[in-house]
Amino acid sequence: MRHQVDGRKFGRNTSHRKAMFRNMAASLINHGQIRTTTQKAKELRRVVERLVTLGKKGDLSSRRLAFSRLRDKSAVHALFENWAKLYSTRPGGYTRILKLAQRRLGDAAEEAIIEFVDRPEETTGKKKAQASKVKVASKKAVAKKKATKKPTAEASESTGEEKAAAPKKKVAKKTAKKATAKKASASQKTATAKKTTKKKTAKKATKKS
Repeated sequence: MRHQVDGRKFGRNTSHRKAMFRNMAASLINHGQIRTTTQKAKELRRVVERLVTLGKKGDLSSRRLAFSRLRDKSAVHALFENWAKLYSTRPGGYTRILKLAQRRLGDAAEEAIIEFVDRPEETTGKKKAQASKVKVASKKAVAKKKATKKPTAEASESTGEEKAAAPKKKVAKKTAKKATAKKASASQKTATAKKTTKKKTAKKATKKS
């Protein structure tokens, strides 16, 4: 009977399992979030949240205990200097698990993202998104103002251009009329020339007969 047996084994012995969670906890503390299987994320949450509670104590013995569990100086420094200060007033629940819809290629294992709550990246990202929205709104307002101002200026410019182009249009019409008259006279001349040539050929044919 499997009574009073706590935690998942993952098909590993004790030393292998501890080393795996040590590395995963160090990478989560250093990077803020990692991607792994759902079962490993659930087990890792227990390890990391206990380490954050150690970091909130802040004394030398807690720092030494955290280093004995992580064996990573940069992770211990980040734990005590960054995450412990960030969650100083938070009574637990420092991480969240976000399940992914797409399974892992190969063994089709369920994957998830485990990350710290209220990370500085999230807050800065929200601030940047709000600032970008404000910028877009201001740009749209400026564009609307310019669009309302442009028609009056364009109308005045168009009236001035039309006045300046009026005499040019008259000259162009006159030249077009002259050109059409010349074409008509040339066509008439060619028609008369064809008629005279036909008459001459007809006379020659009667004389020969």
